Amino acid sequence: MNLIQQTLRAVLFLILAFFGLVMAFVFMASTALAIGVLYIVARLQGRPFGVKAYWAERRRPSMARRSGAWSRPAGQPARERDVTDIEMREIP
Repeated sequence: MNLIQQTLRAVLFLILAFFGLVMAFVFMASTALAIGVLYIVARLQGRPFGVKAYWAERRRPSMARRSGAWSRPAGQPARERDVTDIEMREIP
């Protein structure tokens, strides 16, 4: 009986380990595919592909901010703005 339990545990462990290896392989393959796509897109656009070039592009200041619902008026701190409360009412 003990031999059967140990064998069953070993088989279940091997199955679990196999599925873990398959998931790790899928993750590595998808990461390699994504990096390959990024490399091809960067080459087609004529930009260098690399960590330094990527972070240099990300740190570059973006275009002028457009005013929207979440932007503050210039020179006015967040606490000095007017706040409008929402009044709840029943819909007939």
